[in-house]
Parts: sequence; C-alpha cells; structure tokens
Amino acid sequence: MKLFDVYPLFPIEPVKAQGSWLWDKEGNKYLDLYGGHAVISIGHNHPHFVESLKSQLDKISFYSNSVKNSLQEKLAEKLGQLSGYPNHQLFLCNSGAEANENAFKLASFVNGRKKVIAFKKAFHGRTSGAVAATDNSKIVAPFNAGHEIIFLPINDEQAFLDTINKEISSVIIEGIQGVGGIHFPSNSFLQLLSKKCKEVGALLILDEVQSGYGRTGKFFAHQFANVEADLISIAKGMGNGFPIGGVLIHPDIKPWSGMLGTTFGGNYLACAAGLSVLEVIDQENLMQNAADLGKFWIDQLKSFPSILEVRGEGLMIGFDLPDSLASLRKDLLFKHHMFTGEAKPNTVRLLPSLALSREEANQFLEALAVELKQTVAL
Repeated sequence: MKLFDVYPLFPIEPVKAQGSWLWDKEGNKYLDLYGGHAVISIGHNHPHFVESLKSQLDKISFYSNSVKNSLQEKLAEKLGQLSGYPNHQLFLCNSGAEANENAFKLASFVNGRKKVIAFKKAFHGRTSGAVAATDNSKIVAPFNAGHEIIFLPINDEQAFLDTINKEISSVIIEGIQGVGGIHFPSNSFLQLLSKKCKEVGALLILDEVQSGYGRTGKFFAHQFANVEADLISIAKGMGNGFPIGGVLIHPDIKPWSGMLGTTFGGNYLACAAGLSVLEVIDQENLMQNAADLGKFWIDQLKSFPSILEVRGEGLMIGFDLPDSLASLRKDLLFKHHMFTGEAKPNTVRLLPSLALSREEANQFLEALAVELKQTVAL
C-alpha cells in the first residue's frame, strides 16, 4: 500500500528534536521557526512534557468518556485560570477543525439557525462545516458546499452591518488569520462583531487555533480588543504536538446529555500533555517571552528595506517579499537550515516555540541579512 500523496514534502526527515532544534537522519541540525504550523508551543521534547506523558503511560493511556477522568477537570481549571475565561465551560476534542465543527453546532443548537458569516482569506479546517467556512474553493468538495456561509472582507464594518441579521447563527473569525498571511481584525471591528451578535442573537466564535495559547503575548489574540467570545476554538499549541483540541463555551449555554461527543477527545494522554503545556507556559513566563521577542523581531524586520511589509503580534509574524525574493524560504531552509512557513504569494511566516531564545532569534536575523544582502546591528 502507498501513502495517499497529498502533501508537498521537503526532502528532509527529522529524527530528533529538542527545544527549537531538529536533527535529520543525516545528522544535520535545523532551527525550527515554524513549529509544525504553530503546534510546538513550549519547545520540542520539553522535559516536563515528556515526563508527564511517560508517567501517564505507566498508569492508564485510554478509556472512553463514559467514565470520570479527573485530568479533564484539572486541565479545565488550569486553562480557565491562565486564559482569563474561568467561567466558560470546556469541551475537549482532537483538532482545530473538530473544535470549529462543534462550535458551529453549539451555536445552531442555541438559536436554531443555519447561516454563518466568515471572512475572506479565512482558514478554519478541513471537515465539513469548517472547510465550507474556509475561503479556498479548491479544497471545498461539492459535498461540503451546501452550508450557508457568507464571506465578507475582514475589517469592512459596513459590509458586516449590511449582512448581520436575525437569520445568522454565528460569526466566525480568527484572532489573527494565519494561513491567510497574518492579517488582523482591528480592535474596533471585533468590538462591533461582539455588539451586533448580541443584538441579533448570533454567537461570536473566535477561532484561536493558531493565534491562541500565549502566542501573541496574551493568551488569546482577541483579548487585545477587550471582547469576550461566546465560543473559542483551540488546538495547535494546546498539546505541543500531542493531538488535542477544545471549545471554550459561554456559561449561558447549557449542556444536555449527548449534545456533543467524541471517542478520543480528552483522553488521559491528551490531558497529561495539555496540562503540562499550561504548567510550562505559566512557570516559565512564556507569554511574556513571546511578547518581548516578538517586539524585538518585528522592529528588526522593519529595518530591512527589501521587506515590503511586516505584520504580527508576539511570535506570530508575517513579512511580505517582492517576487524577486520568492525563493527566500527555501534558501533559509537549504542554505541556513532554518524552517519557516509561508502564505501565498510571497509571505514568510514565523511561528516558533514560545520558548525561543534571543540568541536563536538573532541567528535568524543574521541568516536573513545574508540572503537580503544587508548588514544588521543586533
């Protein structure tokens, strides 16, 4: 049997990882500034993360959600404490797409409506409703296309006001658009969304799958706007590589038996991983590190004359390049052994571990200066 060939692959096979570094099977060392799509939040193979999983494996690795699992309660308590949402409820699942599916379902249960407002350049996942709300027709199969999704330009207040009404079930927006190229909803736009959703009985869903978990220097990116979401989807950085996702649910939404369900969501290993991540973020002050390093990086990147625009908050950064520098990402990888991300057409994305050091951040700037043929004062 062959693998289903859907992933464009670099000819590199990592076999070991530690902190912000990877080693391939030939022994080459790489600086990881992308974290596997912002998944590695506390660093590869963090000792506390590894020990938590090993310890849990010695006890019990799985049983279904038909029995009590106090690790779920501990995870929910710690997440409420760090996130600033102590009164929300937590439903645990396995991925960001699954989290968004459940958020859509919850909103529809609450108000009995179907229509969803999403935004251009959005990415919310690849399952049925999540991919329909993703602004990429190439990956939306006819089977998925029956959902009633209305796409609007981000930050276009008048377009939103012209569209929001009592037929809308939910409005979904990323705290920061990741796949779309690191684009922000403005604070005033998020505040308008929150206000109008309340007025018409729609629910506001904040997709913080990539932009959450301390990446921006706050726990959630939408917290810069001082708004409270009805539903918040989380995943990527939540398990530092172990599959886990979740939905934070407003306390006014009352659960009933069987309302949502999952076989693997909230299993013992996922909870052990998730709890260890929160403990490390808290104990090592990683949100502050993300804020400080992000400001440093953004200031430095803006000094490169060949970079067209820099956007970002904390350690979620994108910068645009002219067509003449379209090969930069590959040059950084193959010449300097540094992983970065991209957004089409020519945006480089930086999504490293929140534990990245200043020295490692400087190594990237030095490599960038070589490729952009500029000296840099660090």
